Amino acid sequence: MPFASFKVPAGSLDEKKKERIVERTTELYVEIYGERARATTLVLVEEVTDGGWGIGGNVLTLAMIQGSPDD
Repeated sequence: MPFASFKVPAGSLDEKKKERIVERTTELYVEIYGERARATTLVLVEEVTDGGWGIGGNVLTLAMIQGSPDD
């Protein structure tokens, strides 16, 4: 069973964008493995609590990722 896991900042994607991730990821697996993969492809879009992750030793928040209007 093909499996893909996406972790995204909570509140950064609306339902339509999450659907798009699921649909396009499924299509990618179908392209690679053939049509038989469609029925068994599992795509997980998991929202991570704001401030619950980081990179380079720094905790990130949604505001930091989105940037301020002054940037």
